[in-house]
Amino acid sequence: MKPQHLTAKPGEVAERVVVVGDPARAKMVAQMLEDSKLVSSNRELLVFTGKYKGVPVSVAVHGIGGPSAAIVFEELRMLGAKAMVRLGTAGSMKKEIDVGHGLVVTGAAYYCGGVLGVYSPNTCLPTSPDPWITTKLYEKAKEVGLPIHYGPVVSNDAFYAESPDFVEFWTKRGIVAVEMECATLFALGWMRGFRTGALVVMADSLVDPKKKDLLHHEQLAPAMEKATKAVLEALVDVEL
Repeated sequence: MKPQHLTAKPGEVAERVVVVGDPARAKMVAQMLEDSKLVSSNRELLVFTGKYKGVPVSVAVHGIGGPSAAIVFEELRMLGAKAMVRLGTAGSMKKEIDVGHGLVVTGAAYYCGGVLGVYSPNTCLPTSPDPWITTKLYEKAKEVGLPIHYGPVVSNDAFYAESPDFVEFWTKRGIVAVEMECATLFALGWMRGFRTGALVVMADSLVDPKKKDLLHHEQLAPAMEKATKAVLEALVDVEL
């Protein structure tokens, strides 16, 4: 099967890929690569390929939510990706995890339906990341000075459908943050045979009323630059 959305040719996508939701973030990551080149731009699903410390690395936009992300993850795999690390944002559901702090995602809960329900009806797929990449992400985040935490997230398909008891429901089950794509990434990683990880930066807080407004790319730039360096360092340091 060949990709139907990404227009990169075979050989133009590296085995190591940073996957992001925001095209502005993809451009920021691309600027940190050596000799980066745009290899796909269809539907604003940008893909850049370059090198970090001499190692080929790509950065790809997966859009918002599981269905869009699944298309990109599948097609990156078709094009030769062997490891994908999500560099994204999330909403904190724990006061100690402040806005601007990083979180290395150790697992992702989800409602057993949505895009993963299409892949495997009436079952809940395994949604944990690769343990070695996860460990590397935490180590590298500490090294670059990013305030860092670890724990599980919930991957929610509907941004505006959170009910008043959403935080209470999920925090009682050990969840520390909410985002939209990690469960899809991790499940497809096990299913399709590529390694995964995720480092997300808190863009808002669901437990601090003073920090409920979502911060965007420019406002999160200092933290995101450190997170980007941690992700790149982890990717090139892990054996595939």
